[in-house]
Amino acid sequence: MAQVVARNVPRVPGTAVFLTRTERDTPPVMVWHVKHNRALHEHLLVLRLKVLSVPWVSVTDRIRIEQAAPNFWRAEVHYGFMERPHFVELLAQSKVLGCTIDLSDVTYYVGHEKVIRRADGKGLPAWQERIFALMERNAQHVGKFFDLPNDQVVEIGRQIAI
Repeated sequence: MAQVVARNVPRVPGTAVFLTRTERDTPPVMVWHVKHNRALHEHLLVLRLKVLSVPWVSVTDRIRIEQAAPNFWRAEVHYGFMERPHFVELLAQSKVLGCTIDLSDVTYYVGHEKVIRRADGKGLPAWQERIFALMERNAQHVGKFFDLPNDQVVEIGRQIAI
């Protein structure tokens, strides 16, 4: 956030929720968003899912939210391996924990990676790369898995050479 302020990145009205795997630092999806759009929403929430090795997680242990900066929250969500995440319902409950994002104007940002072959020939053997790419292509879409509203999801893609 200090870099956002120092670089004078314009802030636009609304709330952005960035789904990430990173525990700390800036989520790659947020970096790509700022790089390509040269702006950032006024209210930000970074959301990280952690699937635990237990079948069910108590509702009281489901979410932890901390305010990292003004209008910027970081949340870690816990689900058991038998549970299906529903982020929209969960974010509605986050108000109780002190997160003051406006849920009526939320855009969810998710990353999408496409597997491609390395140009230098030092990557995986071709048959392994094709299998990996096939699995990635056939995986369930992130927005559908997390039960996000289709009209509120922005997918930012990049290619990964393996």
